[in-house]
Amino acid sequence: MRTVIPVEKNEAGETEAGVLAAVRGFLKRLLESGAVEAVMVPMETPSGTVTPALVADPALLDAANPLAPVMGLNVARQAGRISIRKPRGRIGVTLRSCELRALVELVKLQQASLEDLVTIGVDCAGTYDVAKYVNRDQGSGIKTWYELYQSLITDLQSPIPDLRDACQMCEKPQIEGADITLELFGADLAAGIPVSVREEVAERFLAALGMTGAAAGMTAGDGRRSAVVDKVVAERTKVRDAWFAEIRERLDKEGVEGVFAACVRCHNCMTVCPICYCKTCLFKSPTFDHEPMLYLNWARRKGAYRLPADTMLFHLTRLNHMVLSCIGCGLCTSDCPAELPVGRVFRAIGQEVQKKFDYVPGRSVEEALPLVTFREDEWTDVGEE
Repeated sequence: MRTVIPVEKNEAGETEAGVLAAVRGFLKRLLESGAVEAVMVPMETPSGTVTPALVADPALLDAANPLAPVMGLNVARQAGRISIRKPRGRIGVTLRSCELRALVELVKLQQASLEDLVTIGVDCAGTYDVAKYVNRDQGSGIKTWYELYQSLITDLQSPIPDLRDACQMCEKPQIEGADITLELFGADLAAGIPVSVREEVAERFLAALGMTGAAAGMTAGDGRRSAVVDKVVAERTKVRDAWFAEIRERLDKEGVEGVFAACVRCHNCMTVCPICYCKTCLFKSPTFDHEPMLYLNWARRKGAYRLPADTMLFHLTRLNHMVLSCIGCGLCTSDCPAELPVGRVFRAIGQEVQKKFDYVPGRSVEEALPLVTFREDEWTDVGEE
């Protein structure tokens, strides 16, 4: 079922401010109607960035900005933490595509529950790293969210410089499978924001917002959504394939140890990864706090021993642990102090592994994780000549 959120231009006649105000009004109505008890949404801060918050007071949503083109963390894990245990209230969560797909994977890993979550998906034109976004008013050339949409949708410009690595090669920017979807791609936002609501929850939410099917108009927008999505996906797939070819060539020549040679084992990539969920992590335990003489013995035996130790074991263990569920949010790259291409390596290898199992992470909650299922007909060619 579809409806449209009306957009009113501000006094200066600016569509951008009107769209953001309309989104904020929509979230307020969800709260005020009782459809949800709180909303998890990015909130503007005095420092100039945005950070997720759980908001129960509709008046505070004047600072909400789920359209801001910045990504400091993937909120799927935060959504998991407020949903996995009872008692819990009904919570609305605004999500980009990579965040929704990560949440789906966490549900399969029993680290989240969709039972009392209302997923509110927002099409994503791309995001910047936090540092770039905070300095956007200092002649950096960083675009606002509306300028990004204009470049990507109206002008069909792609790739857009300065976006995060993951966003420039994101082939799944559109929202699929959310309870409520704000369909920004292809829309004439000056005329309104097209919204689709899953049939299973449509009656409750349309009624909560004071709309019926007839009043909603049952419109799908101006019909450009599919064309715009196809264009964006095609352009970003070209970037992805070129970068994957480049990183695979590096892996062939240098090996994983060469590509990750500058790793300081800070664990940032693991900390920000929404799929790394273990409560007790081997690499945060004393297991790798070796005795001093061991280091000396290794150095004597090999002539030299690189420090910090066990960096390759760290990355290979992470690859083995979560590469099937990697949804490509790219925060591992964004948060690496050594600026290593962690996301490109994981995505390039993940593409091959996922292809072997015919598995697309985040595609469906009903699609079981390959490593917890058994099929007699799979891997029959292993060992055969």
